[in-house]
Amino acid sequence: MITRTLRLHWDSSDSLPRARTERLLLLLGGAFMVVNLWALALVRGEPLQTHLTAFVVWVGCALVGTFALQRWLPRRDPLLFPITMFLCGWGLVMIDRLAPIFAARQTLWLAVSVAGLLATALFPYGLRWLKNYRYLLLVGGLVLLVSTIIFGTNPSGQPGTPRLWLNVGAVFFQPSEALKIILVAFLASYLAEQYPALRAAGLNTASSRLWLSPRIYGPVLLMWGLCVVVLIWQRDLGTAILFFIVFIALLYIASGYTLILLGGAALVLLASVVAYNLFDVVQLRVDIWLNPWPEADGRAFQIVQSLLAFAAGGVFGQGVGQGAPGYIPVVHSDFMFAAVAEEFGQLGVLVVVVSLVMLIARGLRTAIRQQRRPFYALLAVGLSLLIATQSLLIMGGALKLLPLTGVTLPFLSYGGSSLLMSFIMIGLLLRLSAEE
Repeated sequence: MITRTLRLHWDSSDSLPRARTERLLLLLGGAFMVVNLWALALVRGEPLQTHLTAFVVWVGCALVGTFALQRWLPRRDPLLFPITMFLCGWGLVMIDRLAPIFAARQTLWLAVSVAGLLATALFPYGLRWLKNYRYLLLVGGLVLLVSTIIFGTNPSGQPGTPRLWLNVGAVFFQPSEALKIILVAFLASYLAEQYPALRAAGLNTASSRLWLSPRIYGPVLLMWGLCVVVLIWQRDLGTAILFFIVFIALLYIASGYTLILLGGAALVLLASVVAYNLFDVVQLRVDIWLNPWPEADGRAFQIVQSLLAFAAGGVFGQGVGQGAPGYIPVVHSDFMFAAVAEEFGQLGVLVVVVSLVMLIARGLRTAIRQQRRPFYALLAVGLSLLIATQSLLIMGGALKLLPLTGVTLPFLSYGGSSLLMSFIMIGLLLRLSAEE
């Protein structure tokens, strides 16, 4: 009884600085959002009230989220939720500026996403279910993938565009977003079960039979085959690359065997060469990545305008509502990073990058603290790598450092299913941080 009382006193006293830190960061995020909405209203000559809906919903979500987490998850990481809300608030401002018709829809998705985060973080059996029912989850994910291949649609309705969405009435959802979390949870559970054998073989440099073990080549070939299926039938280059990179990284972390990285790189190169020769969309993205300037007013118009946006932004940016990022096609989704660069400058780009790096670093910190529980550690690593890889792919594509892959910038870009799944990932990291 005395021990329990002391533990409760320690938990409550330790959680107070966490709560203060979280609320201070949320206050700063709210101030940033309202100042930029006010500036946007002044630029457009509109009353501030016309832009307050998104801010009111954001404040409500922030208050409900922080009080619920403080009440039922006091030992959580205090930085994950406020940084996520800050980036999402910034994204709402930019969507209102770039595509006002989508602002209300993204605001509604924010409320749904915060509810998903809280349900994930506060549900006490979620991590156990992810670990114990991994095969059921995998089957469910594959059913989603097959359903998209058969019944998939595209909200734009344009012929020849990838059909990556399922719809229920007017609500469209991209199953590949949910499949990311499902596959990471499956791989973390599988590799945690195989962890002792993998580490024993991987750390033994004299072991030349590791690649003959089904523990290694079985999952590698399964995941590679799944990525090829995604690429061939859905022409979703970004998701396929994201799946495979995260999987290879998890397998390497679990085994410590360097040849896994080399073998994974070889498979990625092989799939890339085949895709380049078979699919026009892959060939187009590689060609305009190598040299976009001869077709600056044609096929490479999007990436050239992105580069011009980075150049126009300079150090301090043009100011919200005062640049011209609207020249970039689909800027509110695929090229949000370029829009931020033009209107907030290199300082804004640096803030976005630092914020994402802090999220990833806190996730990896949680993984390190959970190293005695392999499933928790691998799950935290996998979720952090998902955010990191997706961010690098889209930021590198906008800067012409990498070929365009079509993924969204987490928390900032428009996309309801992407926002919901990103918040659920943060919810899982919050739960894992509270289990330390």
